[in-house]
Amino acid sequence: MPEKENPQSVKTIRIFAAASFLNDLGSDIVYPIWPMFVTTTLGANMAMLGLIDGLGEAVVSLSQAASGYFSDRLRRRKVFIWLGYAFGSLSRIGYAFSTLWSQLIPFRVFDRMGKIRGAPRDAIVADVSTDQNRGRNFGLLRSMDNLGAVCGIVICLLFIDIGYQNLFLIAAIPSAVAVFLIVRFIKEPHDASTRVFKGLSFRNISWNLWIFFLASAVFALGAFSYSFLLLYARDAGLKPSMMPVLYLIFTVVAALFSVPFGRLADLIGRKPVMLLSFACWGIACVGLLAMRGTVGAILCFIFYGLHRAALEPVQKTLASELSPEGLRASTLGAYQMVIGLCAFPSSFVAGLLWTNLDKMTPLHLSLMLTILSGVLLSLVKEKKSAVK
Repeated sequence: MPEKENPQSVKTIRIFAAASFLNDLGSDIVYPIWPMFVTTTLGANMAMLGLIDGLGEAVVSLSQAASGYFSDRLRRRKVFIWLGYAFGSLSRIGYAFSTLWSQLIPFRVFDRMGKIRGAPRDAIVADVSTDQNRGRNFGLLRSMDNLGAVCGIVICLLFIDIGYQNLFLIAAIPSAVAVFLIVRFIKEPHDASTRVFKGLSFRNISWNLWIFFLASAVFALGAFSYSFLLLYARDAGLKPSMMPVLYLIFTVVAALFSVPFGRLADLIGRKPVMLLSFACWGIACVGLLAMRGTVGAILCFIFYGLHRAALEPVQKTLASELSPEGLRASTLGAYQMVIGLCAFPSSFVAGLLWTNLDKMTPLHLSLMLTILSGVLLSLVKEKKSAVK
């Protein structure tokens, strides 16, 4: 008989889900128009777009590693979470008043620093979950992220005529509401242990966790940002007005399948679902190589949505379960740091290859790295208790 869930744990998950919905609602008012705003309105080239996006991911990685370390060290989670949402809200106000692409850089850094909320929040989610529902809970959060994204894109489509500045200002509001929810309704978890944790160190990392980090890092090196996918579609002949629609298709698919993939991971294990996510990314890349017209673009973004739906809940679940005892926030932060530091050169190099060689070269490189990451992931051993 399944164990009855703790009411406080259920409440915590629901509040986090609501905050995730609101934050991504604001974020995805911005994201569908971001590549066009940077390249067309502010005049950046593809290499600079890759630099800005990659720099953002690098900041994500460092901020999550730092917040994870200090969250474990100080045994505090909540302050990092609400501050992260506040950073996201304030950065969008900065975007609204930028007139040169170079002015976006500090606000992009500030925006991505908002991810300091990630590792502490995920540590709370992992702690209040069981082996039987952890994948589902992470899947729920990702599903609410994507549902918020769908609503944000719809708002973007409906109000795009009011101009980028006004859209960015509107986008700042939902994350401010998320700050209120976290401050008002989330209780700071209290660790009953008397031990003092100094944070994650190299000696705490098992060989199994090292392989998982390596597999994820290799994949991240080839997984360039979504901005490139939208511009591939544009160059295949789709009108700029179709870009938010394609992004909407991706987010709807990701929202619909995040919870099912999380449940599937609880049933059959984390690795098979993560390997499936790699396969969906590979199919999307092959589709971009052969893409012709609207139907081809839609299919590519469907597989991209399936990839994100399968990847994001499962990788956090697996990272938390492979982490040393008492160091979940540090491990999750370090994991995001590895991914982000690899995502920085990924997008920047993709932009350089696009500009200086051929726009298809980043896709060939990504396919090779995806295959290698799948081989490495197959060597990772899951904890038996995490698989029913």
